[in-house]
Amino acid sequence: MGTEERRRGILHTARRDGSVEVNALAALFRVAKETIRRDLHVLEEHGLVRRTHGGAYPVESAGFETTLAVRTTRNVPQKSRIAAAAADLLGDAETVFVDEGFTPQLVAEALPKDRELTVVTASLAVATALAGAERTAVLLLGGRVRGATLATVGHWAGRMLGDFVVDLAFIGANGISRSYGLTTPDPTVAEVKAQAVRCSRRRVFAGLHTKFGAVSFCRFAEVADFEAIVTDTGLTSAEAQRYSLLGPQVIRV
Repeated sequence: MGTEERRRGILHTARRDGSVEVNALAALFRVAKETIRRDLHVLEEHGLVRRTHGGAYPVESAGFETTLAVRTTRNVPQKSRIAAAAADLLGDAETVFVDEGFTPQLVAEALPKDRELTVVTASLAVATALAGAERTAVLLLGGRVRGATLATVGHWAGRMLGDFVVDLAFIGANGISRSYGLTTPDPTVAEVKAQAVRCSRRRVFAGLHTKFGAVSFCRFAEVADFEAIVTDTGLTSAEAQRYSLLGPQVIRV
């Protein structure tokens, strides 16, 4: 097996399994661990994986995106803590935009049910989760439904969202970078997210530490657009400080 074929195999394995370990890859491809480490270094330089201690995980890109079903099975305790902390930032907001994705869905579920609240969302999962809340009005944006994330996209969704002024938007992303801002693989998804940023008075990003430093295809917002970033303690305090210098409060839970 040649070098390029092996690297394609490593990337395929990472995307299929969600992460890879150096020891397992060395055994699978029958090469030295140092060879695998070099392969992972090259794949990271190309923006395809992010290295961890002893392995790597795939970066979502224009050619690869995990499904909502997969996201609901990974890092659930961390995502639940992030969601609860993000929901605590609601303040006196009466109208809220909740983005697509599993962490935003958990934010929606953590919102208070004992007060009047209007939630705008492109996510069928979010709308379903809140449909039974008596004091919560849910407005679901129209458009084409993406099977991978069960969210609506397209000019219908953007046009409808553009008619609103929302008090607070809870936004997710496939990547967040100090250099490139917030990114996502799909241009139609980026269009909806960008519109949500434009139409909201306040904005909160909620996402795992693995999103930080990752860069996807379509940029839809800058870090400075957000009043707060909520993530887990996997993001180092030093890196959190660097993001806070761009404007938002960084909350690690």
